[in-house]
Amino acid sequence: MSEVVKLERHDNIAVVTVNSPPVNALSAAVRGGIFECMKSAIADPQVAGIVLTCAGRTFIAGADITEFGKPPKPPGLAEVLSLMEDSPKPIVAAIHGTALGGGLEVALACHYRVATKDAKLGLPEVKLGLLPGAGGTQRLPRAVGPELAVKMIVGGDPISAEVALKNGLIEEIVEGPASGGEAFARKLVAEKRPLRKLRDDDSKLAAAKADRSIFTNAVAAMTKRSRGLEAPFAAADAVGAAIDLPFDEGLKKEREGFLKLVAGDQSKAQRYAFFAEREAAKIAGVPEGTKSRNVARVAILGAGTMGGGIAMSFANAGIPVTLVETGEEQLKRGMGIMQKNYEATAARGGIPADAPAKRMALINGVVGIENVGDADLVIEAVFETMAVKKEVFGKLDQYAKPGAVLASNTSYLNIDEIAKSTKRPQDVLGMHFFSPANVMKLCEIVRADKTAPDALVTAVSIARKIAKVPAVVGVCDGFVGNRMLAQRGKQSEKLLFEGALPQQVDAVVTKFGMPMGPFAMGDLAGLDIGWRSRKDRGIKSEIADALCEAGRFGQKTGKGYYKYEQGSRAALPDPEVEKLIDETLARLGRKKRVVTDDEILERMMYPMINEGAKILAEGIAARPSDIDVVWLYGYGWPIYRGGPMFWADTVGLKHIADRLAFYAKETNDPSLEPAPLLKKLADEGKTFASLAAPSKAA
Repeated sequence: MSEVVKLERHDNIAVVTVNSPPVNALSAAVRGGIFECMKSAIADPQVAGIVLTCAGRTFIAGADITEFGKPPKPPGLAEVLSLMEDSPKPIVAAIHGTALGGGLEVALACHYRVATKDAKLGLPEVKLGLLPGAGGTQRLPRAVGPELAVKMIVGGDPISAEVALKNGLIEEIVEGPASGGEAFARKLVAEKRPLRKLRDDDSKLAAAKADRSIFTNAVAAMTKRSRGLEAPFAAADAVGAAIDLPFDEGLKKEREGFLKLVAGDQSKAQRYAFFAEREAAKIAGVPEGTKSRNVARVAILGAGTMGGGIAMSFANAGIPVTLVETGEEQLKRGMGIMQKNYEATAARGGIPADAPAKRMALINGVVGIENVGDADLVIEAVFETMAVKKEVFGKLDQYAKPGAVLASNTSYLNIDEIAKSTKRPQDVLGMHFFSPANVMKLCEIVRADKTAPDALVTAVSIARKIAKVPAVVGVCDGFVGNRMLAQRGKQSEKLLFEGALPQQVDAVVTKFGMPMGPFAMGDLAGLDIGWRSRKDRGIKSEIADALCEAGRFGQKTGKGYYKYEQGSRAALPDPEVEKLIDETLARLGRKKRVVTDDEILERMMYPMINEGAKILAEGIAARPSDIDVVWLYGYGWPIYRGGPMFWADTVGLKHIADRLAFYAKETNDPSLEPAPLLKKLADEGKTFASLAAPSKAA
């Protein structure tokens, strides 16, 4: 009946199979195929029951998001679901792999559901800034009750088949989807079991109808991390409509919420981020068909904060690790911290109780670099100075096996320079993890001048295997993220000399949606690090130096740009800092002025975007979206703003270029002059998005 959906009859059971690789997404062709096949099976007098199943590795894994924002093609999903729900013959959804988003909504419109034991079921639309738009917010609460429905819809995380069975979302766990679905359908027909239409069954809503706090408490628990996001709250409202309104009115409310979100800026930004992440895994300039090298074991040099976090990332993915230190004492400390971290996560219920022991068993702590011999990938996480890095890479020549990928976790040093200290520069690249490495998702993969294509492909594929988002960047000081951050740092410091206070600057940055402002971040990292580095280079920064001279190194000393109460990480404004700034300005003969929040926002963000334009012009990043991925996953850029380059396009490049030229003149800072690429795009009325040339997949 259709190329992607076929109908077969096995005696009195019709089997409708969707076969639209790779994930059986609900494209117009799939919707049309299901509609025609269902209509035909319902009309066939020989058919007593119907099974909906999928070929390939998964059940329907969601809507076809490439269709979003385009004119809708018939039939609409709601029309398909109404036809199925109103079928006089029982329809069984037989699920394997994942039933996500529109896929689960299709299953919810069936009268019964069965699933294989490894299946996952969920409504993750909220992660794209949306809510389920085909009855998910109305049928799921009726299937599993409002509490679990809120968790699944407002949180967006899927549940296992086991949890689905326990909560009434599926009727049975089966071996094979098609055979299990068919056997279940035969049982229904033989027992003449009545059809269960979720739309007509309010039994699981009764408790929340009687006591609405059941619902509101569940929502409060799920939205406490949703600062700035619209979709979680809109999704919660839609679930609330299932409790308060009749089914059809609830559906109408859901649809209104969906249409409002899909047209909004936040969802556009979140959908862009979804595609940007996928695009970042494609490596520009690598011959097609380049295969990854095999990585069975990893060695990490350095058991400090970074090395330990990186080791945990590999152990979490089941990859054995040799963790190398220079002395027993440091090794013991590093292993102890990892053990503690795992136990704390297990105590919170973040990982199973037996996970700490299993994961620590994969990490073999040893003393001496000569122990790297069996590793296919060696990651160096030692002290951040060129001399130390070169010494380490020189030694790796002697001990690492031929063909092992040699990676440096440097956050700004020149990888080409590091590669010169080995006889195998083709195996050398950067893998810049972000702290804490076991939590942060980004891995900047630095392609050096001589890095072999298969070494690069290996780094990207292993980063994905350990649940990191890889972004390939070129060699320059600070790569993409830290190079742009340095521009923000420069401006935040200058603002203090002009009359702004640390708490004012930080408040503007956090209100924009960043997790922390530059001064709170400095306190967290330790102000003495920058102070030491400035002294090494003979640079002065009067306010920051004065703080350090007063012993104010940040959180670790209880005082930095802010003060911190004993044992607390809460940054409190400190009148002493204001006094110290005033005294410094008086000594330098500087006059304070009123600095507005608008100016702060522009001077925090626009210079970074300007630097992003230079990074693109130099080819350090292949695409504007790669820069956005770095900021989304490495620096906590708010996902609902899509990344700095995406956000710049929404603000307008002409406006940004004009304001940069204005500040360059006003503050006598030529570094703020618009970059040639930014100026060119602004003059031509173009966007950064217009630069995104399709790249070849790795």
